[in-house]
Amino acid sequence: MSDHDHVQITPMNYDSDRPPAENPVKIMDLTLRDGHQSLFATRGRTEDMIPVAELMDEVGFWAVETWGGATFDTMHRFLNEDPWERLRTLKRYMKKTPFSMLLRAQNLVGYRNYADDLATAFVERTAENGMDIFRTFDALNDYRNFETVVKQIKKSGKHFQGCICYTMTEPRLGGNVYNLDYYVAKAKDLESMGADSICIKDMAGLLAPYDAYELIKAVKAAVSPPIHLHSHFTSGMSPMTHLKAIEAGVDIIDTCMTPYAYRTSHAAVEPLVMTLLGTNRDTGFDIKKLATINEILEKEVLPKYKHLLDDSKVSIIDINVLLHQTPGGMLSNLVNQLREMDALDKIGDVYRELPRVRRDLGQIPLVTPTSQIVGVQTVNNVLHDTPDERYKMITGQVKDLCYGLYGKTAVPIDPEVQKKALQGYPRGEEPVTCRPAEVLEPELEKAKQEIGSLAKDIDDLILYAQFPVTGKKFLEWKYGITPVPVAVKPITMEDVRRRDILIKKAKAGELVEKKTDAPPKSDSARTFNVFIDNDYFSVAVDPVGGPIIVAAPQPRPQSAAPPVATAAPVAAPAEPANGATGAAGTMLLAPMPGMIIRYDKKVGDAVSKGEVVVVLEAMKMENGLPAPCDGTIKAIDFGSGDSVTKGAVLCVIA
Repeated sequence: MSDHDHVQITPMNYDSDRPPAENPVKIMDLTLRDGHQSLFATRGRTEDMIPVAELMDEVGFWAVETWGGATFDTMHRFLNEDPWERLRTLKRYMKKTPFSMLLRAQNLVGYRNYADDLATAFVERTAENGMDIFRTFDALNDYRNFETVVKQIKKSGKHFQGCICYTMTEPRLGGNVYNLDYYVAKAKDLESMGADSICIKDMAGLLAPYDAYELIKAVKAAVSPPIHLHSHFTSGMSPMTHLKAIEAGVDIIDTCMTPYAYRTSHAAVEPLVMTLLGTNRDTGFDIKKLATINEILEKEVLPKYKHLLDDSKVSIIDINVLLHQTPGGMLSNLVNQLREMDALDKIGDVYRELPRVRRDLGQIPLVTPTSQIVGVQTVNNVLHDTPDERYKMITGQVKDLCYGLYGKTAVPIDPEVQKKALQGYPRGEEPVTCRPAEVLEPELEKAKQEIGSLAKDIDDLILYAQFPVTGKKFLEWKYGITPVPVAVKPITMEDVRRRDILIKKAKAGELVEKKTDAPPKSDSARTFNVFIDNDYFSVAVDPVGGPIIVAAPQPRPQSAAPPVATAAPVAAPAEPANGATGAAGTMLLAPMPGMIIRYDKKVGDAVSKGEVVVVLEAMKMENGLPAPCDGTIKAIDFGSGDSVTKGAVLCVIA
């Protein structure tokens, strides 16, 4: 095979007992974490992993990714599941294969850097609950954010996999920032920190095949730990990239089972197994076992989640990712956010503004949480900026980034943007250059005092400390303090069948018995647009007894105190609590759908124009909403944890 004679091919059968390869490629499966996170918003439930867990344990994967990333947040927020319990449960079914998690370094599994005491406790408890491999990355590739968690990973006797987030500023690998020297230097840094393996983390599918060959060759020559490649399928290049990386000597590849593969997820394992069959890099996997697992996932699991899949695109690849570099999961969030704000027509503007914002913020890699930081700020700029002013609404996380709380950016942040972001910043207007966690106060004791007896053990406390608003709400569900909303309860295959029958009848016009003696349509008839999946119907509704008279809303009594947080269903907007919509004065409206984090003011407080009144979370980023005028808070409609729609009256100032 001329220049590829290092991949030797010999005739081989399909049986699992074929002779082992000379240098088999190791495979880590991502189905149970990154697969469903990429394709259906991390909504995979533990009960739907159990049917394949024991079978997957028999395949021979190097490891199975089961936890971390967005799972911790999504499980307690949207699924009413205890994240710690998933880890313990799956461990009972998978006794042979090591577990891997995605750890955001000092961000843990959240969206900001947490204090050292919380970071240490989180890693210690994660190891105790059954985690084996800690895939650790920092969004800025600032390894000062590794120091605390790596110390505890080693102390717990676990595998530390250090990641290098792969990104570019040029069409291909190279340029003045993210070039070959940059990645080799980062690999050497990880080796010096004691990395047991090193992962090239290509979160947006940007790594081209020939760049992968050059990169893997260079890194393998520079360091001794095994090299692991993680490359999303989004752009369509990853299967080719995998092959070139294998030719270059990569040790471990990430894949998913076919039903959870492709689109913004990862390449499928089965074609790779067949491609390498009989070569000196043969995985040794039994394709029949993989087929059995696939059938269960396809027929018994995925139907429960098909309503979450994005079927708006015919193509399974998104070549535009090579232009905007936004990871697929973040891209779908941006689209959903714009749709909820009735601004989906602005998506082109968002694509054009996103590289500009990224450049302003130091050419940071786009991976959680920096992808959210750049993405949400981009949306804010597109919707709120004026021709004479940019960055009119700056998120709290952009301010933290400009202050240095996330670490050092690859190139300096635009000084004008940084100055504007830090104007009035509570920690000070001069950015810090030290390790970010050095300026953070310990958090666990304070969290313990806040949550009190609702946290029954250290795992509850750690969950609350990272997610105080949604964490408290989950603990109230968990211990029966408040009822569990229907929106977070699981559905069954019977529910799926009923839904499919209903949709089929609706499409066929069989939901109601057809009338043959229909009366004539009156002048009161009104036409409504009805959307079912991707089908559209125009329906005329004619009220019996003449036109409907709608009374004007009457003002409700004004509240004298701020509302108490409620346990409203997570997926539904909260009902106004205190009648601000009926109060006289200037209204502060929600500029976007989101969740109330907190009110910084209460009823009766005096405020000045521009002073932050309420903090609204949208797409995991916090927006401090300022008072539109001077005055006194007369009424407040919502409480911490409530979800609100765009245009909701958050308070009235008079």
